[in-house]
Amino acid sequence: MFVAAALLAVAIATEVLATAALPRAQGFTDPRWTAIVVAGYALSIWLLTIVVKEIPVSVTYAIWAGLGTAAIAVVGVVFLDEPVSIAKVTALAMIVGGVVLLNFQGAH
Repeated sequence: MFVAAALLAVAIATEVLATAALPRAQGFTDPRWTAIVVAGYALSIWLLTIVVKEIPVSVTYAIWAGLGTAAIAVVGVVFLDEPVSIAKVTALAMIVGGVVLLNFQGAH
């Protein structure tokens, strides 16, 4: 289970990095950044296929999507000069809270 959780963390990080690279791909017109984005998404999905052998797909996907969404929102604010608001912070807290609750439910 520890290895699956670690691979899930790597999958999330890979997906977040690929998503952060999307603006540089310029609508997939820049071949180098396009390759980085596509490779990042492919690696992330491949890692998910390994993780779901150990963790139920509903829990795996919810964690991947929730934490990935929260992480890319933080990356957007910190590194991509996106605006931050109380609504955005509240929504991110709700996403993370939902993932935590789902994990507690999946553990029983």
